[in-house]
Parts: sequence; structure tokens; C-alpha cells
Amino acid sequence: MDDLIDKPAPPGDDKPIDPRRYFEAAAVRAGGEVETPPVCLYLEVTNRCNLLCTTCPRTYAKLEPPADMSWALFTRIADQVPGLTRAVLHGVGEPMLVRNLPKMVRYLKDRGVYVLFNTNGTVLNEKNGRALIEAGLDELRVSFDASNAKSYIKVRGKDYFNRILKNVKAFRALQEREGHLKPRVSAWLTGMKETIEELPAFVRVAAETGVREVYLQRLVFFDQDQIGLARPDQALFESMEKGEAHYLKEAEAVAKTLGMTFSASGAASEPGMSLKKRGDSPWSLCRRPWTVMYFTANGRALPCCIAPFSQHGYENYTLGDATQDSLREIWNGARYQDFRDSLLSDQPPQACASCGLRWSL
Repeated sequence: MDDLIDKPAPPGDDKPIDPRRYFEAAAVRAGGEVETPPVCLYLEVTNRCNLLCTTCPRTYAKLEPPADMSWALFTRIADQVPGLTRAVLHGVGEPMLVRNLPKMVRYLKDRGVYVLFNTNGTVLNEKNGRALIEAGLDELRVSFDASNAKSYIKVRGKDYFNRILKNVKAFRALQEREGHLKPRVSAWLTGMKETIEELPAFVRVAAETGVREVYLQRLVFFDQDQIGLARPDQALFESMEKGEAHYLKEAEAVAKTLGMTFSASGAASEPGMSLKKRGDSPWSLCRRPWTVMYFTANGRALPCCIAPFSQHGYENYTLGDATQDSLREIWNGARYQDFRDSLLSDQPPQACASCGLRWSL
């Protein structure tokens, strides 16, 4: 099986790629064909989940056959990018339901890859937590998505809020007690009108669990056939009112007082920035198709982790099949090149039309 390329070329000089700013590895106006391999892989280790989130498409429709990514497929994909910088082990499912997850983390860490994933925290018990610490996980992002149990049920569909707080608090206590600096643990909230007033309380709740980093994540929604709370009228993007902005400022003040980091997802350095549009064609700022490959648990290649949340139907933006083709064939195949070219045009793919770099995870 051919590797893509032994090592990705750094952007401009010999400085190593920052795994948290991997998108900077691509030129701003790159073309359809790419000379370097992806610096980041999103590997959906499972599409199973134990929650029924009202902002997630998998709650309302079967996206693909239920599956955990097989060990053979996982290694087949990972081994084709030996110079990989970053790996994200999540998609539309809950990664910690996968028995092989610590083994997958260790496999990547042995190759010097920066590894992270998002979790709902429901099964973050001591046994599972220790396994991730021993595997060398770099970053653990916990989706709290509320500051109290009532709001949590409304957003996440099941009553696990207090369990998650207990699990995260115990895990952070374990890290502090035994001196484990990794993984970095952060708390995440999807910013929407339903929960915006809870932002200051959310920061306090995260602090009580021992978490020192809080992130505001933009709500992603379908333009048509909206589902649950993933609707335009719930989004804060370009529609935050003065009263709602007050909660954002208050949360920032609380975080500063508590000595915490309060930031936004992706390239946005401030939560408020992540909610503002960047020009008339924000999709043109996205570097994912030049730096990232996303594979579902069944091996389907998608342009990014946002696509399933922004347009119905994987068939609309499937770029290849890792069970049938090599990553080299997919990465510079006709579908990927056409996708990149259209992203640089005035008529981007539908999944990208209202997106942009600042929806990045």
C-alpha cells in the first residue's frame, strides 16, 4: 500500500506544524490538486451514541449502517500518512463506547501524532480515564452543553448531566493527585439562543469540576428541513442581540476572575469572533480540503466533520471510499479536486455555502 508522501511540507519554512493550527499548513489560494498529504485525519471511530442530542442529525436519521471502525480499517488509513501531525478520533458517535479506543490512541502516539477527541463524558469512569492517560491522549474535550440538568436534557436528550459532572471532576482530581498533565481537559458549549444566558454559570460549573479551559462552539444547522434545536432561529451566528452579547461579556469576566481560558473553536481566538461572518464568501477561507481527511466508521471519505451537520445525505459530498481506494487515489481524485475548485469559486458546495474556517473544531 503506497504512502501518500513521507512528510508534509511545512508552510513556508522549516518550522514544525502546530497541531492546534494545522489548517495553516495550506496556502490560502491552493488549487484543486495537492502536492502534500493531509496533516490531520478525522477518524470516526464509531457512529454509535448513547445520547439523543437535539442538534445532531444522527438522532433523526440513519446516516450509515451502525459500526465501530475496525482495527484493520483504522490502521489501513493511519499507515498511509506516516508524517501525520494530528488525529481527531470522533465523528457523529461517542468515541468512548469503542473498546479499542485506548489502543488506537497508543498506535498514533507511537508515531508522534497529536491525538484528541470530543466526548459526552457519560462513560468517563476511572478505568476508562486511566486507559486514556496511559495511552498518551493529548486532549480530551467534554461537551457539557448546559449549566444545569434541565437544560442538558433539552439539548442532549437524556438525563446524564450530574453523572458527567461527577465523572469529569473525578478524572481531573485523579490527574491532579497523580501529576498527569495530559490529556488537556476542556469543557464545550454549543452557543445558541436556548442556552446563551447560561454562559456565565457554565464557566462556573466547569471550574467546579476542575476544568480550566472553556470553549464556545457555533451551532451548525441545515438550511432546509431543520431538526430539533439545530435551526436558524437558535443560531447566534450573525444574529446575537445586545442582551445576548451581555452574557458573553459576563462569561469572559467570570473566566478571567477564576483564572480560566474562555475561547472559541477553531481559528477564532475570541468567542465573539466565532459568531461573526468573515466577508461575503467565508467558505473561501476554509483550508480543510487541503489539510484534512475525514473518514466515517464505514470508511467513507467526507470533506470535514461539519458536512454531516450542514447538508442532508452523505451521497452529496462523498469523496471516496477507504475500504476500496488508497488515500492517494482519494486525495487527488477527481471528486476531491472538483470539490476544492468549487470551494474557491462563487458557487461553493452546498455543505460549505454558509460555513467557513471559524466553524472548525
